Amino acid sequence: MSPVILAILPIFGLILIGFILYRLDFPGVGFWPVSERLTYYVLFPAMLVSGLSGRQFDATSMGLSLTLVGAVCLLGAFLVFTRTTFRLDGPVFTSVFQGAIRPNTYVGLSAAAGLLGPDWMTLSAVALLTLIPLVNVLCVLVLSRHGRHGGGLGRVGLQLVKNPLILACVAGMALSVLDVPLPGVLLDLLTILGKAALPLGLLAVGAGLRFHGIGASTLPVALASLAHLVALPLAAYGCARLLGVSGPAVTTALIYTAIPVSVSAFILARQMGGDHEVMALIITAQTVLSALTMPLVLALLG
Repeated sequence: MSPVILAILPIFGLILIGFILYRLDFPGVGFWPVSERLTYYVLFPAMLVSGLSGRQFDATSMGLSLTLVGAVCLLGAFLVFTRTTFRLDGPVFTSVFQGAIRPNTYVGLSAAAGLLGPDWMTLSAVALLTLIPLVNVLCVLVLSRHGRHGGGLGRVGLQLVKNPLILACVAGMALSVLDVPLPGVLLDLLTILGKAALPLGLLAVGAGLRFHGIGASTLPVALASLAHLVALPLAAYGCARLLGVSGPAVTTALIYTAIPVSVSAFILARQMGGDHEVMALIITAQTVLSALTMPLVLALLG
């Protein structure tokens, strides 16, 4: 069996287990929101800080960052300029836009850990520091223009400054650049905490899947899924070739563009007047479909 499939199967296995546990009401409905907050604010930051401490960053980081910026901006611009072609109302379009470019970091980090070798944390940090600010700014701009009650860039600026993943990446990279080692006990503590991040995060993704009503929103769900799972990684591959990026940096760009949309897109849609019901269906459809598309994209282009 392909090494790509072997690395990805456990990821979607955990998502499936999370879906089943939620349907069995185990360990209880209240568990999932609490576990997701714990993962997002404590476990993932611990994993990033401990994993980045002592790492070295080289010239490939800039190529990877430019590849991701180019792919996201190209696809985002295409969707904006062709919006009227698909005859989608404003709130639905914002959900399609988010669904096309916002990455699920839980799935991305899990795939990177299984496929990129010992430098997966360094490459992932570059990808996250590029994508999280870029995607948040673009999505807020589109929601401000086409959502029901919009919002401002001041809010997204505050969100970025408070984002625990960005803060953890910056802290970990600063420790590496300044060559400041973490004390052994603290490093061990963060490492142990970080080991729980990926499984809990993936279980929470599965618990959040919702299939009811997906047939009534076929066009936006199909459009967002095709854009994110096929067009975005193709755009990343094209940008990488154009910029002369090769090796693990290309695989990293493909991983972080071929993963499904983040659950956080639902929250932003609800806060800023997007169509959060369509957004929930897009998240579910992409999570399921990416189990098929990710191995194909990585095997053919990676």
